[in-house]
This record gives sequence, structure tokens and C-alpha cells, in this order.
Amino acid sequence: MSFIDLLPQLLLGALALVMFGLGLSLTVGDFARLRHHPRAVLLALMMQMVLLPAMAWLLVVLVGLAPVYAVGLLLLAASPGGVSANLFSHLFGGNVAMNISLTAINTLLSIVSLPLITNFAIAAFVQSGQIVPLQFGKVFEVVAVILLPVLFGMAVRRRSPAFAAHMERPMKALSMGVLAAFALIAIVKEWTALSQTLVSLGPVVLAFNLLSLFAGYYLSRGAGLDQPMATAVSFEIGIHNSTLAIFVALSVLGNFQLALPAAVYSVSMYLTAALFGLLVLRRR
Repeated sequence: MSFIDLLPQLLLGALALVMFGLGLSLTVGDFARLRHHPRAVLLALMMQMVLLPAMAWLLVVLVGLAPVYAVGLLLLAASPGGVSANLFSHLFGGNVAMNISLTAINTLLSIVSLPLITNFAIAAFVQSGQIVPLQFGKVFEVVAVILLPVLFGMAVRRRSPAFAAHMERPMKALSMGVLAAFALIAIVKEWTALSQTLVSLGPVVLAFNLLSLFAGYYLSRGAGLDQPMATAVSFEIGIHNSTLAIFVALSVLGNFQLALPAAVYSVSMYLTAALFGLLVLRRR
């Protein structure tokens, strides 16, 4: 069996490990905290579930993106916030506790919202009948790779807080390494196709990333949230769990080209998020 044949299983295990690391940073109180900030939670969820897919759709239509990449961008837009959002929020003065809470609730909601949005994109752009099935087996697979490792990590933290605190930084580093590794694998695997479409795909991915960050921050400020809370919302919806998007593209849909927008995004988002933080948040 070749490495490419093993890749979906390796990605499944790596993503489960990343979700376990996220669980190590969560407590039940993180979910309880959400009820104390209803405006921030409602705004973040509305942007995650409605605004981001709408922006991705508009970009696809405006530039006439190829159907397979259009679906890949909508798949990315439907993915919840990534663990890197917590790091950037910390670096630029965001409310990290809110980031952790939003990541937790968004990750759980994505079990349903991600397949629905992706199915809709496939039906609209590809019309091939290939969808992210909501059959029991695939739903269980997504739940297993998202929910169970998170719950296990939370249980470990509850039982051994010192171990969880000790492992938090290494697990964050591992998460970033896993994300970068699978992004590079996807890019190398489809380098010929990517190099031919980079001119059209790269600017769209960058535009989507920047629009997400700016919308998250300025809509939050316009809704009356303070700067730390607006910063948390901005990074939460501006930095997606592209590892999850790549997992769905490779393991559920079995299509490398669908993974390319998320792969390009996972490399470029570090630059765009850092520039956004330096030019917008530090200045303010």
C-alpha cells in the first residue's frame, strides 16, 4: 500500500490528535461562559454560518472560479475556527477565553453545518451527485474525529490539570505542524494543477481570508463589542480549521483538488493574520 493510499487514515489520526489537544484547553466553564456574552456569541455564529459562506459564494461568482475549487472554497468557509485563532488572539490582545469557547461551540455545530453547506455548493457548482453524505457512517466518522477526542481531552484536563497545562504548548505546536504538513502534501500532490490555477486560486483565497478578518473585527465593533472581544471574534471567523477541510476533501470526498483552497489557505493565513494584527489591531 502506497503512502497516498494511507494518507486519509494518517490524516484522520492526526486530526483526532489535534482535536484532543483542543480538548486539553477546554473546561465545562468555557461553554458556560458563552451565556454571559450573548451578543458576541450570536454575532460570531451568524458570521460563521451565514456571512462567510455568502462571501465565499460571491467571490466564486465574481471571479468565475473553476467548479471544483469553488466547492473547495465553500468547504473551507464552512469549517469552524482553528486552534491557531487562539494564538493570534493572544498575540494581539484578544479575549482568548472567548476564542476557546467559540471554537468549542463552532466545532460542535460544524458536524451538521459543514456537510450541509458543502452539499449545497456541490449541487450548485459541480452537479455530479458527489456529496458529503449525511448517512450514519459518515456522520459517525466526523463525530468521532471531532467530538470524541475533544471530550477525551477535556476529561484528561479535569483529571490531571497539571498534565494538561504542561502539554498545552507542545500540542499547539503539533497542531500547526500537522496543518502545515498536510497542506504541503496536498500542494505537492496536485502541484501541476495548482501551478496552472494559482493565478486565479491564490488571490481568491487571500481575499476571502482578509474579508473574514476585517468583517469579524469591524462588524463586532459596530455591534458595540469592546476591542478584545472584537479581536477574538475576528480571529475566530478569520482563521479556519483548514485541517478539517482537507480531511473532508481527502477522506470523505476523496478529491485532492477540493483540498487545494484549504491547503493554500493554511499556508497563507499566517501571513495575512499577522499583517492584519500588525496593521489594524496594533495601530488601534
